[in-house]
Amino acid sequence: MATVHQSDGAAAANGKSNGHAEAPAANGKSNGHAEAAPANGNSNGHAEAAAANGESNGHGEAAAANGESNGHEVAAAAPEAVEWNFAGAKGGVLAATGANMSIRAIRYKISASVQENGPRPVLPLAHGDPSVFPAFRTAVEAEDAVAAALRTGQFNCYPAGVGLPAARSAVAEHLSQGVPYRLSADDIFLTAGGTQAIEVIIPVLAQTAGANILLPRPGYPNYEARAAFNKLEVRHFDLIPEKGWEIDLDSLESMADKNTTAMVIINPNNPCGSVYSYDHLAKVAEVARKLGILVIADEVYGKLVLGSAPFIPMGMFGHITPVLSIGSLSKSWIVPGWRLGWVAVYDPTKILEETKISASITNYLNVSTDPATFIQAALPQILENTKEDFFKGIIGLLKESSEICYTEIKENKYITCPHKPEGSMFVMVKLNLHLLEEIHDDIDFCCKLAKEESVILCPGSVLGMENWVRITFACVPSSLQDGLERIKSFCQRNKKKNSINGC
Repeated sequence: MATVHQSDGAAAANGKSNGHAEAPAANGKSNGHAEAAPANGNSNGHAEAAAANGESNGHGEAAAANGESNGHEVAAAAPEAVEWNFAGAKGGVLAATGANMSIRAIRYKISASVQENGPRPVLPLAHGDPSVFPAFRTAVEAEDAVAAALRTGQFNCYPAGVGLPAARSAVAEHLSQGVPYRLSADDIFLTAGGTQAIEVIIPVLAQTAGANILLPRPGYPNYEARAAFNKLEVRHFDLIPEKGWEIDLDSLESMADKNTTAMVIINPNNPCGSVYSYDHLAKVAEVARKLGILVIADEVYGKLVLGSAPFIPMGMFGHITPVLSIGSLSKSWIVPGWRLGWVAVYDPTKILEETKISASITNYLNVSTDPATFIQAALPQILENTKEDFFKGIIGLLKESSEICYTEIKENKYITCPHKPEGSMFVMVKLNLHLLEEIHDDIDFCCKLAKEESVILCPGSVLGMENWVRITFACVPSSLQDGLERIKSFCQRNKKKNSINGC
């Protein structure tokens, strides 16, 4: 019998070697001299090198991966360095600044400050989704329409890229009620919520080299994010708090040039809660015409008007300047998870048709995702059958909550609300940081508030207004009251030592 030697080499995959072999194959056993032992074979020779996952008791030159060796090993050569061609992504907009352009990302960051197993429930006052509250449940007519469409079994298919014809016609009919001319199905493009509507419009405008777009400050950060991703330059015009957050038309006009393609107006306004008058919108349209730009009107909160000022669709002025209106079911029907929105073209003079903007939107949607087919199929019934009582009920809840919000804020000297909310679900509030101890900015305020009081707010810096916060009043009054009281307690506990007691 041959003497068994311990090997400084490597054994074959799952094989055993007691001798010297050139290379025993996977799952083979070697006890001798072999040039190359085949898979699942036995050898009694000397192994020069054994493969992966093997055991060796002979002499080998190198041990392979996952092998066991009882001898001396020669170090394997270091892998050759590779220059990955996609490594440039680490310096791109998405990697470098994308997280700072998203309410969702900032909200998650602040929520991480909440103490686990805290004594009180977390109150989310940062975003407008009251669907979790039973009082804000959507209309039964909407639920029935979706269920009926699904049960037919006819809408499990892909839809047309721009939307089902019946759904587009229903939206056109719905929107024609507020303007002096009729829209057709060809004027409507269905999207996966208002968010995809933004994703569609911005790349279309970015096709022109050197183009820029005018965005409101404060505003909705998705516009800025999409512009950055598409290398579309952003210029900001101010909203004036003391004038009900009206657009500063002088600054708007001064920052535009021949490369300016469009401006964005949000009405009813997120994040400010304002509702613009007919006269103000008419002036905006005239300035846009003078500048030769189209107006993107974000009108997803169009039905949520709380005060006496009515909602005026920007499409009223489509004969002055072309308008692309963004709408959705998400806010007015309280169903953000259904992901159904639209882009409506208000362009009676056909300027957007001649300039191929409408064709570009169609082409973009043909290579993009679609809203769920059965939701599209339900849309005509949702628009036709939802009773006004549903909207009155939602507005009644929001009106009550907005009153509580505004009253409680006025009684807290550490924060200031310059304008009572008249629409949407939000109000912008200024932080009086000079009265607070070791609160450095709005994000610091929100993180410490979350940690100490389990209340989540949206910092104004992500909306373009540093040292402000956005508060949503889209929740049941008792929860809102509790949240505002916690904010007040937090401010009093963190007031400067030389600050006068009380609020």
